Amino acid sequence: MLEFLAKRLAQVLPTLLFVSMLIFGLQQLLPGDPAKILAGEDQGPNVVAYLRTKLHLDEPLPVRYAYWVGGVLRGDLGESLGTQQQVLELVLQKLPVTIELASMAMLIALIIGIPAGILAAVKCGTVWDALANAVALRGISTPNFWPGILMILLFSVQLGWLPASGYVSPFEDLRANLAAMIMPAFVLGNAIAGVLMRHMRSAMLQVLTSDYVRTARSKGLHERTLVLKHALRNALTPVITLGALELGTLLSGAVLTDLAYFAANPRLRV
Repeated sequence: MLEFLAKRLAQVLPTLLFVSMLIFGLQQLLPGDPAKILAGEDQGPNVVAYLRTKLHLDEPLPVRYAYWVGGVLRGDLGESLGTQQQVLELVLQKLPVTIELASMAMLIALIIGIPAGILAAVKCGTVWDALANAVALRGISTPNFWPGILMILLFSVQLGWLPASGYVSPFEDLRANLAAMIMPAFVLGNAIAGVLMRHMRSAMLQVLTSDYVRTARSKGLHERTLVLKHALRNALTPVITLGALELGTLLSGAVLTDLAYFAANPRLRV
């Protein structure tokens, strides 16, 4: 086991080194002098020189890369240009909101996508199959901001049931937290549900045509038991793998939906 992990680590380290060099190199291609940008237009050359020394901009490129990698390994991601706060502190402050939103969105996606995929596979070729595919295609094709705007207009502006923006910690008020999170979570989860539904349908169709399923059906096993107990167990494997990948995508890409809902509280934007 240790030998296997060592081999995997040996394969990962060169990739991480290459990615770090690529990211650092792209940063160096950005136009402008960071020291002059930080100093502002009205600052003198002494301030610019001080900033260049402080940020190691006067060092050779390999030395600057070594400082950069060393800071990343220590958890020092630099300072925000806007607030002058440590980037790591800002990330840790906003990360719980993103994790909660992504978790709720994935839960909604699983609740919608898996049953819809099972129904479409079992009722393959019927109106239920066509309806499930149409709903999945709509969820995949529609950009997240559009249903988000429509839900705000309906449930916040017209009906007044849910807040249009803002965030409340679940430790302060769980009900207010759920009210603030349900709309953005549904918008994100609805898009992921379409992807999960298509994969669930494909996996279920493949399993339902396998030999062991036909044998169990010929022995008189009840169709519901056959689908939910035997076929579903094997069909879930690729769907779970896809769900884990989509969760990572949610954690990295939920900011577009967050901005539509949490604009009223900029301290908690993610």
